[in-house]
Amino acid sequence: MVQENISLLGYNTFGIDVQAKHFARFSSLAELQELLEYRNARAGATVVPLPMLILGGGSNMLFTYNYNGWVFKNELKGIDLVKEDAEFYYVKVAGGENWHRFVLYCIGHGYAGLENLSLIPGCAGASPMQNIGAYGVEVKDVFESLEALDIESNTVVGFGLKDCAFGYRESVFKHQYKNRFIILNVTYRLRKQPVFNISYGAIEQELAQMGIETLSIKAISDAVIRIRSSKLPDPAQIGNAGSFFKNPTIPFALFEVLQKEYPALPHYAVADPALVKVPAGWLIEQCGWKGFRDGDAGCHAKQALVLVNYGKASGAAIYQLSEKIIDSVLQRFGITLEREVNII
Repeated sequence: MVQENISLLGYNTFGIDVQAKHFARFSSLAELQELLEYRNARAGATVVPLPMLILGGGSNMLFTYNYNGWVFKNELKGIDLVKEDAEFYYVKVAGGENWHRFVLYCIGHGYAGLENLSLIPGCAGASPMQNIGAYGVEVKDVFESLEALDIESNTVVGFGLKDCAFGYRESVFKHQYKNRFIILNVTYRLRKQPVFNISYGAIEQELAQMGIETLSIKAISDAVIRIRSSKLPDPAQIGNAGSFFKNPTIPFALFEVLQKEYPALPHYAVADPALVKVPAGWLIEQCGWKGFRDGDAGCHAKQALVLVNYGKASGAAIYQLSEKIIDSVLQRFGITLEREVNII
């Protein structure tokens, strides 16, 4: 059923109160296809349909105005072991499944590879779109395939690893095919024998504090959950979308110049030796933004990478704050930060 002029306050983790002109939910492929046909029929043969937005968990977007279009809420459900071989389980998850619950399901069944991605907010359908990643693991590392609905033809299309053109928080669905496909399900290739990744961040230290002597995928997941919970605000308590900015990759020559002035500047190696990655949170904190608040829009006191809505901030106010942060980092370090959050 299509509803008109519906508030999206409860459908985005930033807690921004905007309205959608048209709103509907779908829990099957047939329902989604019917909604697309209805949208086209409402527009008529000679009129371009109003824009469309697919909502999952609403955890990686910032609404800056009322959405004058169609918002379809993805409520596709299901997790299935579709096949296995000597090394891997191939697990298909529907796009509307909660990501963290899916990760916990896999851990509970002994499917290894997603444990470092515990407690990331959002739905499974968004995971390949953003190529979500944390603590040394990205979706592309365990991705097998996905199925998506082509909005133009209203038919299902399959995508393999190369088709998705994964990059750092990037995929073909954010660029070439932006607003063209709706991700229905994703199949992950998960190991039978785990390969533990505890070298990134504070995982090893957290495991030691937990008294873990024998590694397991559950122990790593528990450590990641503890770390994330200590640093990142709960969207149920304070509106936010997690990391607002990407960690920038800069020329090594620029890093060498900056390191002379800022010897404590953290950095991480990337595949290209001519480049180096630096943490956006550190840059933002050095510019004095950590803990900053202007009305109900602010920069979190424990993690400068996270912008927050303390109550009734508008999306425009949070966006304007991000503009000021980007400008100050550019002026001080000569580095242009990119937003990880989708601005709508």
